[in-house]
Amino acid sequence: MIHDDGQSELHDEAALYDLVEPILPRPRLPGEVIVVPTADEVIDHLAADLVIHAANCVRQFGDFHLALSGGSTFDLLYRRLMYDPNYRSLPWRRTHLWLVDEHCVAFNDEQSNYRLIRETIGDHADIPREQFHPIFAEAETADRDYEAQIREALAWREKGQDRLDYVLLTMEADGCTAGLFPGSPLLREKKHLVRKSPSRESASADRVSMTAPFMNAARFIAVLVTGSEKAEAVQRLVAGHESLDEMPIKGIAPMNGALKWYLDGPACGQSV
Repeated sequence: MIHDDGQSELHDEAALYDLVEPILPRPRLPGEVIVVPTADEVIDHLAADLVIHAANCVRQFGDFHLALSGGSTFDLLYRRLMYDPNYRSLPWRRTHLWLVDEHCVAFNDEQSNYRLIRETIGDHADIPREQFHPIFAEAETADRDYEAQIREALAWREKGQDRLDYVLLTMEADGCTAGLFPGSPLLREKKHLVRKSPSRESASADRVSMTAPFMNAARFIAVLVTGSEKAEAVQRLVAGHESLDEMPIKGIAPMNGALKWYLDGPACGQSV
């Protein structure tokens, strides 16, 4: 069941998937932390929680608003959701699928998050086309257009429930997340749900991104971090010495919801 504070009783129900409680040391991160030896195992835990959370939201609200991130970190998870019978019960027909961020490129570009999610999920899940919401990031008004679309879709819900149900993020090696870059002025955004996020690298790396306040209003935020290349960033986050401008992931702090980290051993500096 889902409580009003956004917490969900996932542990007991996750036993339905025969998942073993992890025994690896857990870094001191905000929210709940799960650490298992391999990326494959951590994907199972995340997928099981996602399916349960989606089903609970549909029972309580009639639909499920899911915001997904792109990138190679999520390839295994998205494929698993499609082919593993344990997770095929996710209620896609009642799901509104949003993008956390999008590169300012065409949909057929290899960097496009929409392309990745469409090819792995959109083309195979039983999700109505009108409930899969891409960001037309090349448009001049992309951020305003996407914000208006979000507000319109969530307006059908009762006040207080008009927020995202689940946001899926990762943390990059430089501490960024969701297209929120170190030193970006977008880290100080308070008003808007979606904004353009310029990159220091080049215009081709610019994003259109959900803002931290909007994501922090979500019912549940999951952060998937895998691979030894992320271990230093995890250690820096645990140490807590760096500012929000240096580590944008520090801006992820749910206001009335749950935050759960899913890490594999290498991301915690542990050999498999």
